[in-house]
Amino acid sequence: MRTTRPRSGDRVRWWVYALLALAAFACLFPLYWMFIVATTDTATAIKLPPEIVPGGNFFHLAGLVFSTVPFVRSIVNSLVVAGSIGVGQAVLCALAGFAFAKMRFRGRNALFLFVVLTMTVPTQLAIVPQYMIISSLGWVDTLQALIVPGLANAFGIFWMRQHISSAISDEILQAARIDGASTWQTFWHIAFPLVRPAAFVLGLLGFVTAWNDFLWPFVVLKSPEMYTVQIAIKALQNSFNIDLGLAMSGSFLATLPLLVLFVFVGRRMVAGIMNGAFKG
Repeated sequence: MRTTRPRSGDRVRWWVYALLALAAFACLFPLYWMFIVATTDTATAIKLPPEIVPGGNFFHLAGLVFSTVPFVRSIVNSLVVAGSIGVGQAVLCALAGFAFAKMRFRGRNALFLFVVLTMTVPTQLAIVPQYMIISSLGWVDTLQALIVPGLANAFGIFWMRQHISSAISDEILQAARIDGASTWQTFWHIAFPLVRPAAFVLGLLGFVTAWNDFLWPFVVLKSPEMYTVQIAIKALQNSFNIDLGLAMSGSFLATLPLLVLFVFVGRRMVAGIMNGAFKG
């Protein structure tokens, strides 16, 4: 029986693996260095040549983190905010994307163009009017001040609109209307299940973005019991000096939930991104 030798073009060159290994090292080394600093002190962190072996102070510094700021409450607050934003973006952006992709109404293209153009506006420019609105609603120093503005965004609407346009045919929706399904039933029972992987990825991106957000929570939150995890890390520093070991311990503890999340859903996230990349 003849065996077919792989063609030279089908074999992956050794340098491809070398580049991938180098890229993986570049991505993982900051996390490793953060853990090293989280187990040492400031003097060790700035020493040259740098230490490459973790120290033995991690649990001591982690205990200082929990005793200095309400870190557990901050993690819970971040989970509530990031989880609400992730779910909200997955559903609301899919709903808006469905309207722009499959519904016909006057001004649809102009409105979608306006939504896309809002992505060119820097986030910092919206802080003052957004704070004025939140203040008039009496939401300053509350979690809804973080959740409500993040429930939908222009990128998510654009993402879902493009995916729905290519993934769902008009014939399927017409058949649902002939069977008597309402617009909401058509979306929820037919369109949304078909684009659920893309919505899942969008929700994860929204979760991670909300978890890492610092500027808006720093502006709107005042009391320690309302702090998110990023603001709690800022509270570990005083105005005159920075304890790098303490700050990096808080940063490493704040990163652990994201690492656990990626371990469980990383494969599904990559599959959802690739599924959206090769549609149409």
